[in-house]
Amino acid sequence: MSPKIALFVDVQNIYYTVRQAYRAQFNYTEFWKEVSQKGEIVAAYAYAIDRGDPKQRSFQNFLKQLGFEVKLKPYIQRSDGSAKGDWDVGIALDAYEAASEVDTVVLASGDGDFDLLALKVRARFDTRFEVYGVPSLTANSIIDAASHFNPIYEPLLMNQQSR
Repeated sequence: MSPKIALFVDVQNIYYTVRQAYRAQFNYTEFWKEVSQKGEIVAAYAYAIDRGDPKQRSFQNFLKQLGFEVKLKPYIQRSDGSAKGDWDVGIALDAYEAASEVDTVVLASGDGDFDLLALKVRARFDTRFEVYGVPSLTANSIIDAASHFNPIYEPLLMNQQSR
């Protein structure tokens, strides 16, 4: 019986770290293939900010076709010019809730704020917690807290023209 996996992607974090480190885009198709080789993906969530533009809608539909449930928050532009759109609490709650039902939680994010989540999931449920992130832009605290760190590199990268 293959291990059951719950998959969580912090879309903004992955988009910006992959773009900054490699000037490329994340290859979600290859990512899905790689993770599914480790077991059965029984739940998959992609957390994103909704700006309402057609290109972004197309990308969200692509994620749904792969098998992700896409969770969206509205893009909020503050009066000072900064933007708000953070899914950390939502990701943490969903991952913690799923952890008792699966053998492995896989999180794609380099955000160190998830270190406590990884430690709690591992201790409370004895569930494996894997992290995918760009090595140079992933917090050491989440790498240390994870059961296993998977660096994002080729073949999980693609050029800007393809999806």
